[in-house]
Order: sequence, then structure tokens, then C-alpha cells
Amino acid sequence: MTHPTYHIILAAGGTGGHIFPAESLAEELTARGHQVTMITDNRFADYAAASMKGIFAQVPIHYISAASVGRTLWKRGVGALMILRGIWQARQLMRKIRPHAVVGFGGYPSFPTMMAATSLGIPTIIHEQNALLGKANRVLAERVTTIAASFEQTGLVKPECCHKLVVVGNPVRAAVRALHEIPAPELAQDGIMRLLVTGGSQGALVFSDVVPKAVELLPELLRKRLRIDQQTRAEAREDTRRAYEAIGVQADLAPFFADVPARLAAAHLVICRSGASTMAELTCAGRPAILVPYPTAADDHQTFNATALDDAGGAWLMPEDAFTPEALAAKLEAFLRLPASLLKAAASSRAYGRPEAAAKLADLVLGHAEKNARLRSGGLASGLKTGDTPHQTERAA
Repeated sequence: MTHPTYHIILAAGGTGGHIFPAESLAEELTARGHQVTMITDNRFADYAAASMKGIFAQVPIHYISAASVGRTLWKRGVGALMILRGIWQARQLMRKIRPHAVVGFGGYPSFPTMMAATSLGIPTIIHEQNALLGKANRVLAERVTTIAASFEQTGLVKPECCHKLVVVGNPVRAAVRALHEIPAPELAQDGIMRLLVTGGSQGALVFSDVVPKAVELLPELLRKRLRIDQQTRAEAREDTRRAYEAIGVQADLAPFFADVPARLAAAHLVICRSGASTMAELTCAGRPAILVPYPTAADDHQTFNATALDDAGGAWLMPEDAFTPEALAAKLEAFLRLPASLLKAAASSRAYGRPEAAAKLADLVLGHAEKNARLRSGGLASGLKTGDTPHQTERAA
């Protein structure tokens, strides 16, 4: 029995937190035999070039105008003009592509596409990766068909939009999904503890400063039980290497790890920020973490992300102003002396994870696409109906 093929547009760009779930959904949809088109802005070009062996080498990518709204009157005016141009460009593309549904992943690069889709009456889904609805998604929430959430509790959603919420989780790449079936490594009472430290592109300097100092404060016998994989910014790498070398601790340092899933699989403990993608990967893998939210993240959303997992018992929240060498050393010593607490937190983290997020989001999107296809076949769909001319569609929108 053959199944109908639907054409889905994805709108994402900017940071990895928006791009990674779009990438996962694209993989899931194409694996099911559906067509995917990506609409983004120019900032995505570098990522696409670096991912030419991945899914974005297989799907059409269209670049449109997009911008954030600046604080000054001049920047606001320029930003508004760029957004309007992007909406017009996206509408023109959709008249040609005739998508069955459009999915946005937040951030300003997705905004023009989602506005265009809602104006044409196409079913629209926005995906929110964080525990708080982002700025672009807040504006779009009243206009779209459905809000796909990553957390059970999503803040900053207006009461009149709550009925649109569907919890699906935050999709992660296949290599990380596979870790859900791999038990967390058990730390022996006197065994080696593998520590993975990831800081992302923002704020990794605090880890390069605090973690070596904390390790130095440990009793020598405990210090020698640590093996550390740490992402460092390029300018801090040499100083961090010397700091570990001076205290006799083995550390693999690099600005970027291409094999994060393998290192995550081996880790007994992770020290990291609490961005959406990091949280999704941690919990999908089921690894315990010390979470240090990026203090200037928009609306302090990383603290809300971290609090959710801390409350679930899968992590320990440490605000940056409390993330001192002394405080971290105390935690590391406790884990090294009582390793059972790590396994308990790993189990809680794993229970919190949603490895099925990509499949659930795909099911949700395809459900909307199927309804739209039925309406089109009956001549009842709004927006891009069968037989519409561009002029007719413009009037309907």
C-alpha cells in the first residue's frame, strides 16, 4: 500500500539550538519518504556548507531576508523593512512549492516564513526548544495552528494559546538518540571518573577558569582519579592545558569535539550550560550533569531549563555566581567518594529524556499535512487551494 507524499517547509536558522531540531525533523520526514524544503537566512550558509554530508545536502535550501528588531529607531526601521521583504519572498516561494505544512523553530530567521505561511492559511507549527516561549514564537503563538513544546511546563504562553500546546520533546540527532539504550557507566569506588566539560560558543571561559582550580583543591588521591575532556575557547586552551599539567591531571582539550556522542557515552558526569539542545542531548543519553546557566540568556531561559532537570533529580543547578572552585571541588569530592549518587541522577536524567521527540514531532506535522491535503482535494482549504492562481491566493490571504 502506497502512502501519500507531503511537502513540508522548515524555517530555522541562527544558532544550533534552532537548527539541530530542524535537522532531526528533516531526517525523520525524509526517512518516511516525504519532501522537505528549508527556508532560512544567510547566516545558515556556513552551517550548510559544513554539513554537506548530512540531511541539508539532500534538501533544497532557500535564503530570504530576515533581521532582529534593533533598539534604536533606525535599526528598528531597517529590521522591519528586512522582515517585510522576507515575508514577501517566503510567500512567493510557497506559491510555487505549495507545502502541506510549515514548521518554525524560533529565532528571527524563522519569523518571516511563519508569518507568510499563516497569511496564506497553510497549517503551521512552531517548535519551542526551551522552558520559556522565545520572543519570535511569542509573537507567532496566536497566529499558528499548533505549538510543539519540549517541556511539560512551558512559560510565557498566553492563556488563550494554551489549548494549542502539544508536548513532543526536543529532537536530537540520531547518534545521540542511540545513547538512550546504552546504560550510564558505573563509577567504581576507587575507579577513574570521566568528566566531560562543554561550554558552547558562549561563556566557556568560566569553565576554563573554575574547573582546573576546583580540581586542584581536591585531595591528591581523588585528583588522580579524574580524566577530563573539556571544550575550551581557543584563546584559553594553552592556559588551561598548563593548569591541568601543573597538577598532574590528564585532560583532552579542544575548541570543538566532533565525537561528542562518544564522549557523552563514556562520561560519568557532565559540566555544561543549560541551553535547549544540551538539555535534550543530556537527558536522551541519560547522563548526570552540573548545570551552569548562561546568565545573560534571553529571559534567563537557561535557568528555567536547568531548574526543570534539577527538580527531576537528573542534574545539579549551580548559578554562575555560585560556581566557584570551592563549591565545585566539594561536589566533585562527594561524587568521587559516593559514586552511587551519579547513577541515581543518571537514571532520573534518562527518565526525563524524550528520545522519541523527532518521531512525535513528525507525527504531529504529518497529521496537519494530511488534513490539509484532504481539504485541498475537496476544494475547501484556505490559502493555497488546488486550482488557485497567485492572484486568487493573494486576495484570499
